[in-house]
Amino acid sequence: MIIRFNFTDKIPPIFRNKYVLTIIIFVVWVLLLDSNNLIARYKDMRELHKLKIDREYYIKRIEEDRQKLHELKTDNHNLEKFAREQYRMKKPDEDLYIILTPQENRKINRKNK
Repeated sequence: MIIRFNFTDKIPPIFRNKYVLTIIIFVVWVLLLDSNNLIARYKDMRELHKLKIDREYYIKRIEEDRQKLHELKTDNHNLEKFAREQYRMKKPDEDLYIILTPQENRKINRKNK
């Protein structure tokens, strides 16, 4: 008497069904193997969310810069104040004293190193 060992006997009956097997293969394909798999889609959605936040920041920043530019173009007092603060310009008969906060001092030290 010959004893035949059949591998299909160890597989549960639910996995022998061709429909269940097809669904399992499809799920594995969609989750891992496809070029538009769920992992890649999740990463893309995260990046899209980050880009939307960056877009809102830059739109806000552009609006602030437009307001500053408008102020500089319309008022000479603001233009002089901006030139003195940003570019450290001074009149010929003035002395200029620069007082830095600790944060500004650290920024300058980091740039010089």
